[in-house]
Amino acid sequence: MEKKSILQNTFMLVITALFCNLLWGTAIPAIKIGYQLFQISSSDTASQILFAGIRFTLAGLLTLFIGSLSAKKLLLPNKKNISKIFMVSLFQTVLQYFFFYGGLAHASGVKSSIIESSLVFFTIILSAIFLHNEKNTAKKLLCCLPGFLGVLLINLNGQTLTLDFQWNGEGFILFSTIAASMATVLIKKYSADESPVLICGWQFFFGGLLMAVIGYFMGGTLSPVSSTAYLLLFYLGFLSAAAYSLWGLLLKYHPVSKVSVFSFTNPIFGILSSALFLHEDPSALGWHLYAALMLVCIGIYLVNKE
Repeated sequence: MEKKSILQNTFMLVITALFCNLLWGTAIPAIKIGYQLFQISSSDTASQILFAGIRFTLAGLLTLFIGSLSAKKLLLPNKKNISKIFMVSLFQTVLQYFFFYGGLAHASGVKSSIIESSLVFFTIILSAIFLHNEKNTAKKLLCCLPGFLGVLLINLNGQTLTLDFQWNGEGFILFSTIAASMATVLIKKYSADESPVLICGWQFFFGGLLMAVIGYFMGGTLSPVSSTAYLLLFYLGFLSAAAYSLWGLLLKYHPVSKVSVFSFTNPIFGILSSALFLHEDPSALGWHLYAALMLVCIGIYLVNKE
């Protein structure tokens, strides 16, 4: 009989999922600080792609190194799983970040965050289509509404949301979100027969390497101002390796909906870490934050309630 994993415990699901989103939330200020340390301007898309590519390549190497130590053997791809690795890499790293960086240049941060929060809805819908064990889709979507309203509240924070839509702006952010949702479903599907750590590690490595090459030939450059830049790059690689590996393990042991709903906490952690490290928009720490947190918690409870 296979030994039961500690991650199958509901309490560990909550703690681990929150920890993953805390790491992803800190990525927002870390990337902005990284742009300063590597002298990358907000309009320099090529250098941003190069920076992201190196980050994800490093994340892949760290994931495979730690995973190999844990498994006491090298995690190497084979003929059986290489196609799965490339499929996840295509959606998780290449398509998601290609559309994300392209769309962010033509869409506001508020709109981008709100569109990205729809990831939970797309993930539940796609899991119902591609995974036969995911049921009660309509009920799960309704249970997610409080979480989405929480993200909407904390992002608007008194601002007016315009309804204009550009395909190379908001459209690209939407495509990025769908790609990320598809990657989640694929990881869930493949983790039944393969190690999610192996898949995450190699997809990061191949996808990151491709992005780095594309960014370099687009004319991207990195000019570190101090050794601190390398430390920050290592941290970004580490957080991606840790968060996505743990997320993949959670998807292996739990339904997609129960795991993905915790993604609503990502923007909350992002705003908190940005306020802490970048001193951005202190007004976001007012009542909007507490109300949004309450709505997100309600959504998480409803989805995970038996």
